[in-house]
Order: sequence, then structure tokens, then C-alpha cells
Amino acid sequence: MTTELKPVKEARSTKGAIIAVAARLMLVKGYTATSLDDVLRESGVGKGNFYHYFRSKEDLGYEILDRAIRSFVERTLDPCFSDPDANRLGQVRCFLDGLLQVQRERNCVGGCAMGNLASELSDVHEGFRARLAGVFTLWRERLTQALREGQGRGEVARSCDPVAAGRFLVAALEGAILITKVMKDISVMEQCVGELKEYLSLYDGSK
Repeated sequence: MTTELKPVKEARSTKGAIIAVAARLMLVKGYTATSLDDVLRESGVGKGNFYHYFRSKEDLGYEILDRAIRSFVERTLDPCFSDPDANRLGQVRCFLDGLLQVQRERNCVGGCAMGNLASELSDVHEGFRARLAGVFTLWRERLTQALREGQGRGEVARSCDPVAAGRFLVAALEGAILITKVMKDISVMEQCVGELKEYLSLYDGSK
């Protein structure tokens, strides 16, 4: 018996099509409301091909979440915090602007993939909860690190508690993204980002 293997390019495009369609559906409909049949129908992929790449819908969901986390780190976190010589408050402001731009580009649709999954699954699925807790911790720690380093450089006032401030920024931003999604009004996100910048200015060590 012989086994025909798909060319690498075709195999990648098949898996990529499944992930792209499922990610889009889950962002809008949620993980639970997105059925495997929905994904297969819109991607044009058969069940046999699906199970060649993924053991289950849960396995697909983990892949989508892991990719969302990598994209968030590579496209939003790292660009703002990669320069060791940059002003640390400036880096945090850069990050705020980056999140605002993402919401503009999405036209207030979908919100935050990680926030959506956290709201939907944290109480009912331990695997997703643990992964999501990890990414929110990473996000908070990156902000905390920047603020702490800023204190050491005299850029952030000693009155700032970096851990508390990092936690507050993450919570405020997730709330802002959620309300922007519900209201379908980018001015909500714009105003929240503006207020967070005012909050940060209270700890500007250069003043």
C-alpha cells in the first residue's frame, strides 16, 4: 500500500485555512458557539483533513490561542519594549497607542481574542483558563518591568507601585476594549487611552 502525501505548501495552506476561518468565527461568535461543522463548511476542508492536523476542536482552539498570544507579543508588546535606551513611560504610551490602533483597524469588531476567551471559558475550561492567565501575567509583568526600570532611571516617580500600576493598566485596557466592542464606538477606546496617559503622567519623574 502506498500513501500519498500532500506537498508541503498545500499542507500548510490547508492547516492555515482551518486556523484562519476558525479564528475569525471564534472571534465573532465565541468558542462554544463555533461548531466544527461551521469551520469545515467555511474553510472547505473535509473531516479527514481536519483530523490530520488537529485531534479535536479543543486542540484547534489551543492552536488559535497560542498563535494569538505570539502575535500579541511579536506585533504589540515587543516593538514598544525592545529598545533598551527608550524612555520607559514612552514605551508604555507606545503600547497604549498600539492597542488603540488595533481597535481602529478592526472597526470595533471582535474586541480582544484573549479577553473574549477569558470571559467565555475561564469558569468552565481549566486548560484555556491556565493559558489565558499566563498571557495576562506576561502582559502585566512587561508593564511592571518597564515601570520599575523607569524608576531606576529616574523616569518614573518613586510614588508609583509598578505591580499595582501594571495590574491596573491591564484591567483598564481590557475593559476599554470590551466596552468599545459593545458600543461600536472607537471614541470610547480613544478616551480611555487618553485617561490612562493622564494617569501615567502623575508618575512622570521628569516633572
